[in-house]
Amino acid sequence: MQTIKVNTTKPYKIIIEKGLLSRTGEEVRQVTAAKKAVIITDSNVAPLYAKTVAASLENCGFKTAVFVLPAGEENKNIAAIEGIYNFLAENGCNRKDVLVALGGGVTGDLAGFAAATYMRGIDLVQIPTTLLAQTDSSVGGKTGFNLTAGKNLAGAFWQPKLVIIDPNTLNTLTAALIADGMAEVIKYGCIKNADFLQKLLALPSVIDAAEEIITECVQIKADIVAADEFESGQRMLLNFGHTLGHAVEKLSDYSGCSHGQAVAIGMVQIARLAENAGLTKPGTADLIEKLCLKFGLPIASPYKMQELLGTIALDKKSDSKGINFVLLKKPGEAFVKNFSFKQTEDFLLNAE
Repeated sequence: MQTIKVNTTKPYKIIIEKGLLSRTGEEVRQVTAAKKAVIITDSNVAPLYAKTVAASLENCGFKTAVFVLPAGEENKNIAAIEGIYNFLAENGCNRKDVLVALGGGVTGDLAGFAAATYMRGIDLVQIPTTLLAQTDSSVGGKTGFNLTAGKNLAGAFWQPKLVIIDPNTLNTLTAALIADGMAEVIKYGCIKNADFLQKLLALPSVIDAAEEIITECVQIKADIVAADEFESGQRMLLNFGHTLGHAVEKLSDYSGCSHGQAVAIGMVQIARLAENAGLTKPGTADLIEKLCLKFGLPIASPYKMQELLGTIALDKKSDSKGINFVLLKKPGEAFVKNFSFKQTEDFLLNAE
């Protein structure tokens, strides 16, 4: 078992081990005195793992209930949050109970926001079942949902009590979902570990190396989050590729282009633009492009840059001074640069 501690205001552990799902109850019992555990999952994951997790929790003395969300990023909205709230109320849940988020990034974000806000906050355990969630979204306490105006514009910071990662859940993922997660994996190498990128280039199988990949990404994120829990500084580096990526997702109505695909496009495009502007070492964009293609990710946006500009202005990384872009000096070394809105337009339209 790999154990990584996240030293936030309320520290917690991330535990990584194959077969861990069947020991959920034992692990959760160590971090909460709750009597009731409500499993929040989705329509894809529930048939695969909900019974296993519920049985393990019940064997350790928890009373359980399961709420099933409709799967898909397009369902990450206020209606889903309201559905969770009503389910918790109907089941008599109070702030001494615990929510267990079982699923991918959408489930984790929605359950996390519900935990942060229902009765002003209840315990949360994250059990991510996708590569994207295991390497990225389940760690760090960012929760939220999408608005019509943009992705994740409503949210809260709410750290879990525990993150349980069972790499065996990756065996039921489609190739597309594995690729989706690899976009975030590539991101971690881009911002913090160039050697990791070279390992990924030589990687024969994602599944066979899953524990190593997950551990590397989670350790990088844990270190960054511990240093900047509420994203006032270096945590912004985790958004490499996301400003353009979120705009692509928004224009595709959160259904035509997945999060990982959008981030891949965003990383390649922003690296290419920064190279053109003399801000990034030449060859960096080619390396990212090669990695994305290796793992079945797209590298070109279906939208013209002019179409993306309006959405980018609403991105969470914008402020009164302009837009904060995460750029690379070179592979493994990232920095944040603020562009005024006029500079943003000039910078991005160099791609046209």
